[in-house]
Amino acid sequence: MIMTSSGASLHRLRGPIAACILAMLVAACGVSPGGVSSASGSGGASRVPPVRQPSRTSPRDPKFLNLPGLEGVIGANQKQLVRQFGNPRLDVWEGDARKLQFTGTACVLDVFLYPTTSSREPVATYLDARRASDGQDVDRAACVAALRQP
Repeated sequence: MIMTSSGASLHRLRGPIAACILAMLVAACGVSPGGVSSASGSGGASRVPPVRQPSRTSPRDPKFLNLPGLEGVIGANQKQLVRQFGNPRLDVWEGDARKLQFTGTACVLDVFLYPTTSSREPVATYLDARRASDGQDVDRAACVAALRQP
């Protein structure tokens, strides 16, 4: 039987007090709520839970943003976008998806590319546009027009 400092057993305590005492006991043991020990094991090395490896799935057709003024951007691949806007400031891969970020004095343009069942490489399916100064959304088509290189 576990006794508290006041002499009461945990079995008799109920509600928030018992939960608080139990939480302190668990914390003293070095076990996190998820059950992973936070204390170093033998040899001083901490155990790290295994990382789930990404799974490869067959490409699905994403939804394409369809707004006036985005012709030539939506559906374009990375090379076509570089021809229109120059080299991207950011080029980030996450799995088989890609984000290219183009910047200028007028705005910041984030273009999201995803593979499809009919494309060999990811193509632009969606984009966001914002002001660099404060991050407020701006008209996507106006940003595209402002960043397009002649």
